[in-house]
Amino acid sequence: MRIAGAFTLLIAVVTLGAALRAEPVTLNGVTFSDEEGGFVILEGSGSGSAADPFVLVEEIFDDERPAILTIRGVRASFGNRLGGRPVVGFALVKVVRNRTGRSWSSFEMELRELKSRPSPFEDGLSFAQTMGGMRLYRSDRFEAVWQTDEPIDAVTFYDGIVRPGEAVTMEIRVTDYSPNWQFYLIQRRQVPLAVRSHASSRLR
Repeated sequence: MRIAGAFTLLIAVVTLGAALRAEPVTLNGVTFSDEEGGFVILEGSGSGSAADPFVLVEEIFDDERPAILTIRGVRASFGNRLGGRPVVGFALVKVVRNRTGRSWSSFEMELRELKSRPSPFEDGLSFAQTMGGMRLYRSDRFEAVWQTDEPIDAVTFYDGIVRPGEAVTMEIRVTDYSPNWQFYLIQRRQVPLAVRSHASSRLR
């Protein structure tokens, strides 16, 4: 399976993190930046489709604050690489190594168009909220995921553990009916949220 091969290669790249310089990564016109601090992007690849997702390799080293990924350039011209009605859509795989001093029992990701406030339903940005069966979450270390559509757009992977020095792989899908040139993916660890529960297909 093509995606499995990408995981193996990119997890290996993580071990070289100390030698790599953290810079924004641009893939097919979409730029991913670690400028908010607390983590670094080591590598990236892919086109954003379901068969060839964007793959980001990151290290999080801040124990306290969220790791805020800044995403720029997802315009209407980018299109929906997942298919369906939303104006834009893409698949994203994150390979995240824990460089903090604490184990992670959960990993939450929240989408925001404005960094200062949660994403409302009206902005059209979500984790593929209207995509039905194409709304996919997968992880190699967390067995399940909580999905929240209101009052925030968030998914929380849980039922697993990522110890210091270990890496976790997670896959999500993002869509937007009214694309904003810039938005944010806020990443928190050990922040369980009691909402609707879904099974998480385990990555091999």
